[in-house]
Amino acid sequence: MTTRVDMEELSLRVRWRHIIFGTDTPAGQRFDQFLLIAILASVVAVMLDSVESINQAYGRQLFLLEWFFTILFTIEYLVRLWVSARPAHYARSFYGIVDLLAILPTYISLFVPGTQYLLTMRALRILRLFRVLKLVSFMNEAGFLWNSLMRARRKVGVFLFSVLIMMLIFGSVMYVVEGPENGFTSIPISIYWAIVTITTVGYGDISPVTPLGQAIASLAMLTGYAIIAIPTGIVTAEISQAMVRRRFERECSHCHLHEHDEDAKYCRRCGHELPGRPEDQHSA
Repeated sequence: MTTRVDMEELSLRVRWRHIIFGTDTPAGQRFDQFLLIAILASVVAVMLDSVESINQAYGRQLFLLEWFFTILFTIEYLVRLWVSARPAHYARSFYGIVDLLAILPTYISLFVPGTQYLLTMRALRILRLFRVLKLVSFMNEAGFLWNSLMRARRKVGVFLFSVLIMMLIFGSVMYVVEGPENGFTSIPISIYWAIVTITTVGYGDISPVTPLGQAIASLAMLTGYAIIAIPTGIVTAEISQAMVRRRFERECSHCHLHEHDEDAKYCRRCGHELPGRPEDQHSA
């Protein structure tokens, strides 16, 4: 039997759920705006704490400020769990994991000093800015790009696997040609050199000395320039195909024409109003 206390608690949870997870009320908007200011302030405090001169002058104040924000975000995380209709679902969601990672480093720093600087991960919580400012279209475009990357993942995976084999071959050859006396002390170190060279980073901490080694290094450099554009081309092709699919996904309910411009509101054949894109309808 539901008591009056249970009903009041349920009503309180519902009200707080609308405030914390919703942006359709003034209270919810103010809560999210306050949260964003707190996130930015906490990230700035962590960054300032890493500056030695500032740390020496204001270390204690920054330490207290760090714990203030951590306790504040801990309370907020627990309240989110309390008001959630499905707490386990929220805890496993992207934002739930980010919210947890935003508070863990401070507690871990009690046992592992220095980990508190990982609190800069709180900046990920600023992603809620898209929701607060109603920038849903930006999220839709981000989802469009993400879906294109997911479709290209197998091709990119095969490409990366091929590159890793190439790194292994170049590293092994350089280990044999140059040897430990020239800095190539092991195959893993030689593979590290190959990665640095083929990606055109070029730290210069290890470099070939023999003419044959320099010739192989030149070949690795040219290979690096040749393969850099491949993943870009793969992803670009997927994005292009996705844009074509999006042109054909909006069908006119009157004449059943499929191909329309992305921003078209009316059918180019019969003039009837077109339905919104699926992601726009979903976000509404």
